[in-house]
Amino acid sequence: MSVSSSADIKYIAVLGSTGSIGTQTLEVIAENPGRFKAHVLTAHRNADLLIEQALQFKPAYAVICEVNLYEQVKQALAHTEVKVLAGYEEVKNIVTLPELHIVLTAMVGFAGLEPTINAVKAGKDIALANKETLVVAGELITALAKEHQVKLLPVDSEHSAIFQCLAGEEQNPIEKIILTASGGPFRGKNNNFLANVTRHDALKHPNWVMGAKITIDSASLMNKGLEVIEAKWLFDLQLEQIEVIVHPQSIIHSLVQFEDGSMKAQLGLPDMKLPIQYALGYPERIKNQYKRFDFMAYPNLSFEKPDLETFRNLALAFEALKAGGNMPCIINAANEVAVAGFLADEVSFLGMSEIIEACMKQMPYVESPTLADYLNTDKETRILAQNLIRKTPFKALTV
Repeated sequence: MSVSSSADIKYIAVLGSTGSIGTQTLEVIAENPGRFKAHVLTAHRNADLLIEQALQFKPAYAVICEVNLYEQVKQALAHTEVKVLAGYEEVKNIVTLPELHIVLTAMVGFAGLEPTINAVKAGKDIALANKETLVVAGELITALAKEHQVKLLPVDSEHSAIFQCLAGEEQNPIEKIILTASGGPFRGKNNNFLANVTRHDALKHPNWVMGAKITIDSASLMNKGLEVIEAKWLFDLQLEQIEVIVHPQSIIHSLVQFEDGSMKAQLGLPDMKLPIQYALGYPERIKNQYKRFDFMAYPNLSFEKPDLETFRNLALAFEALKAGGNMPCIINAANEVAVAGFLADEVSFLGMSEIIEACMKQMPYVESPTLADYLNTDKETRILAQNLIRKTPFKALTV
């Protein structure tokens, strides 16, 4: 199907364009020049790649969050028509541009929350790759999306799978959803093994190529825990309607079970470009040349129960969802600090769960948080987590 005119082109803001999801989003945009235009690119501190992307895609705006990198980006793009901005406030403001159709939020962590809120209030559809936004403030975001009639289009492969399975099923209640997890690089390992793993071990995901933070989250199963909380808000579910199973091949991306017992699953090779393309092109499925799945290459698909005792983070996420209020915000902030500490050789792999659990116990609980409560909870939890790391020095393992 051809696009008839430039008026049909969707203008996209890619928040976090230099990360794993951001770069793959730009690949999808490059493959569909008659459909999508990268109108805004933002990056945290990777100025070199942002410059390279701006030269290739010629967006109207390029925003670098680190203000001390502004001059570098501005000078490199001085001969172009790209307008260069700097600072987090500019990221929060740029999403309200009237010409934007979709804001793809691929920023890492809590930083994605306020730009997403502003984009929703401005009536922009959200292609959501920043799961922390719904983990932290799912009730707030979903209420705003309904108020402003904005679509929340999931980009995570698991939530995209559920979203696709629900197409045409609006009148049929969900009995439960099943989120699949690869199990990460440490599937089947015990605590004795995990006590000795290094960040280099944890960064070797068997199926997916991702950024460092989400790769560590996948190794600890916190990523799946965050997806459980995100799924609750995306699909308006109760805790008991969400199940997790380990599926090492990462071919079935997730399933929906309806009230009659029928199940739908979405299958495909592990490739983030497919859910990205589906979100940007929704409701249309766009023809592509991506590699196709071959059943004969995967004659055996296997499934296991997750080990909640060894991989404590997944259990903590279920506990946080059950508690509600600001508890998911607490575990998200604590996890971000713990992962950064692990990547800096300041925290052991198992120590990440200890820090998160300590924060859950020590931080004040707020039953019905406002945006101000979320912002304060995030700030105070990070301070607490950092103090916990300093009080328990960790001797880095030899790589």
